[in-house]
Amino acid sequence: MFKKIKEILTGKNSSFVISLVGLFLLTSGVSWGVFSFLGTDPKTDSQKSNSVEDGRAKIDAGLPKTEECPINGALFSKPARDIWELRRPLTIIVENHLEARPLSGLSKADVVYEAVAEGGITRFLGVFYCDASTEDFEVAVVRSARVYFINWAAEYGDKPLFLHWGGANNIDNNSPTGLKARGQTDPTVDAFKLLTQIGWRNGQVGNVLDGQSNFGYPALVRDYNRLSSSIRAKDEHSPVAYVDKVYEEAQKRGFGQKSEDGKTWDKSFVSWKFVDEKALSEPRAKEVSFEFWPNKSDYEVSWKYNKGENDYSRYNGGQLFGDFYFENASIKAKNVVIQFVKEKGPVDAEGHMFYTVTGKGKALIFQNGDVVEANWEKKSLFDRTRFFTNSGSEVSFVRGPIWIGAVPEGNEINY
Repeated sequence: MFKKIKEILTGKNSSFVISLVGLFLLTSGVSWGVFSFLGTDPKTDSQKSNSVEDGRAKIDAGLPKTEECPINGALFSKPARDIWELRRPLTIIVENHLEARPLSGLSKADVVYEAVAEGGITRFLGVFYCDASTEDFEVAVVRSARVYFINWAAEYGDKPLFLHWGGANNIDNNSPTGLKARGQTDPTVDAFKLLTQIGWRNGQVGNVLDGQSNFGYPALVRDYNRLSSSIRAKDEHSPVAYVDKVYEEAQKRGFGQKSEDGKTWDKSFVSWKFVDEKALSEPRAKEVSFEFWPNKSDYEVSWKYNKGENDYSRYNGGQLFGDFYFENASIKAKNVVIQFVKEKGPVDAEGHMFYTVTGKGKALIFQNGDVVEANWEKKSLFDRTRFFTNSGSEVSFVRGPIWIGAVPEGNEINY
């Protein structure tokens, strides 16, 4: 019977015949047999998994890498570029609380920024674009926004996707005025206010994807058992994003490579300079270690140089910093940047910090087993942060992942 069906399906007018055959088999109660024959799985909606394992196939890592990523200069295959050119950068706020580790997905970020959120606990802004095109994966744990992360995200062209779960704000739905009491949230750290001012937070149609108000299933969900089937995570440690699904939902909002007005995201984007790696024969910077705040040992950072691979492996609190989604593979960077910034705070009753990431400051850049003393400059919110040597020439980054730590001015960096 199935042999006859196959002959019919491969003949002329197959679409019409398929419809008739499908209707017949459905009414005959043997639809499961046809679904199996055609290689599909007729799961009901309630049975469908939200796991990225059900998504697209991974791009062959063995293909020639000829295409330069505009974000970090890494080289990828042509099929990867074909995918990323239909998209725009996706920036995601990811927490770093000890209870949320190991995190997921940061090893696929092209650039990562790290700064204290409050209480000496750091948080990340991951920039996903090129490496995210090679396969589908999850990013966790998604957390709330801060104004300095918005400043960094604003460097990635016209209206990059900005994914987060809430943020510092002055809203109080239980107050008659709708606002929090004076001093509870300082206006300078009000992330919602800034996102509204720059036109990103636009209800259900903006490039801001907020799990607390306008974005959710199937792209962003709470997974209370992300790390263990027997351990239930707290609410704040549960949000998980599925990257391909995030991009699918963004396309529906009109935020693909082009906006609905036909403007490409990278029309005004300023790319950094990139060079091929060239490791020192005798490394000068074998290990880089520092703290953001004193007496916060769980958030102390060290980067250990791997001479054979010419990259740095990250450690947090003395532990290798792995990526849970990729079987705890260690997170590595070709470039480690220490950006010294002015620290202010806590500025309000909620303990928010404020870091000045516009203007000018000092920096240290570790690459090729060496260190470059540098200066950084960012003229305004939408301008690119640029790094220059002491002689005034712009720093070139080694092709590959770039991790930037916003460290308070005056902190000691050991290397």
